[in-house]
Amino acid sequence: MGDSVCRRGSFRRTVRASLAVLGLAAFAGGCVDEDTVYNDRPFGDDPPPAAGGMLGYVQGQTGETTCAQCHATPSSTWATTAHADAWNTLQDSGHAQEFCEACHTVSQLGNAATEPAGWTSTGDSRYVDVQCEACHGAGETHVADPEASQPLPSLAVGEGLTNGCGECHNGTHHPFVEQWEMSKHSEVVGFAASRLECAGCHRGQGTLLAWGVRSNYLERDSEEPLAVVCGVCHSMHDNTFEGQLRFPVQTPDVEVHLCARCHNRRSVADVNSSHGLEPHAPETAHLVGESGWVPPGSGLALGSISMTHGSPSNEKLCATCHVAMYTVTDEATGEFEFQAVGHTFESIPCVDESGIPNGEAECAVDASARSFAGCVDSGCHSNAESAAALLNLRADNMALQVEVLLDLLLQVDPNLDEPGGEIDATVATFTVAEGGYFNYSLATHGGDVYGSTTHNAPWMRALLEASIVAVMDEYGVSP
Repeated sequence: MGDSVCRRGSFRRTVRASLAVLGLAAFAGGCVDEDTVYNDRPFGDDPPPAAGGMLGYVQGQTGETTCAQCHATPSSTWATTAHADAWNTLQDSGHAQEFCEACHTVSQLGNAATEPAGWTSTGDSRYVDVQCEACHGAGETHVADPEASQPLPSLAVGEGLTNGCGECHNGTHHPFVEQWEMSKHSEVVGFAASRLECAGCHRGQGTLLAWGVRSNYLERDSEEPLAVVCGVCHSMHDNTFEGQLRFPVQTPDVEVHLCARCHNRRSVADVNSSHGLEPHAPETAHLVGESGWVPPGSGLALGSISMTHGSPSNEKLCATCHVAMYTVTDEATGEFEFQAVGHTFESIPCVDESGIPNGEAECAVDASARSFAGCVDSGCHSNAESAAALLNLRADNMALQVEVLLDLLLQVDPNLDEPGGEIDATVATFTVAEGGYFNYSLATHGGDVYGSTTHNAPWMRALLEASIVAVMDEYGVSP
């Protein structure tokens, strides 16, 4: 062997087999991995001076990075991702252009390099595909002295940043970052991000830690909290799940669903919660009918009522509507105008006259002001007009129930959830009025009834009806 570095030459022999054959078990202590393969050969060709220290593939387009000789496990899983075939994908697209190449190769984009590097400056085939150094930066110095040089990637994205995913995943062709910046995922709620019990969802570093991700990155120990950036939900090294997600979204099982890991928090009434009598991120539970306060004697049971949106017939659950992808074309010419990639995470986003999401939160709920692409492209609704009409009908019916329940609750306790009276989150005793108030808050979560209508209208209406009866019976009030 001769060196103290775990090297990877081919995939023919595992560590265990190699050590047994070579009798070098005692030598293996510093770098043992079932996927690591030892092979006695030169580490790799020296990069040309113009490459900016980028190593790239060992010898041209062999399909094995120089980094893989030590970092075997992440390299082998990376090889299954679209990044590992980015060059061929571009060439096979039918519209390959020179200006596309920097994002389909190892270049100065996405890493700490400030000058043209890798493919951009050499055109050498060893730098094709989005290899390790595309995100981690030049590896030549690291190879020379691994302890002194640790090229870490940046997970931060956003306008003006010149490092990270946003360098390539933007623009009309790939507008992930621009659309993400319209979403609440891009916002850092300072108070929540600073609290230990909230950091698992409100601080990017905390989410990764909660999910068992131990990979190092530039912002890991930063006092500045990350938002829910690309690298929180997506794995750069693994394609186990669709879209290189860390957990699946194509599953009706809320126990493993990616979105449910955060959007499945306080969905049932708990007077001892820090949120008092308000729900908090109840979306996934609401979708499958496992939300709200069930009045005693109502005959209802959590999980007993669902609609298509939360049933096994909708395997993607949240993602079917909230990550709707569609193309906008010019009506006059039929030419491409815009690619929606769904990363506003709005189920029916507000759009401009061309059908392009405009980032607005309030607009009419109709087929001209909003995109119903997720509803139609999924095959659930025949057209946008019928989807909008059904949604508005259900929302109007639910709004009437909400109005009646609120009227009753105000009669019982005019201060609603303020201290004192029947609805008081500071008192541990739970009342019927507090249960009714929780269901009222669940129905209007997000500021209107449309969320409850789309997630699970039959269940929410059943809860509201049962709450109205329970409050009337308990307190002798009437609408």
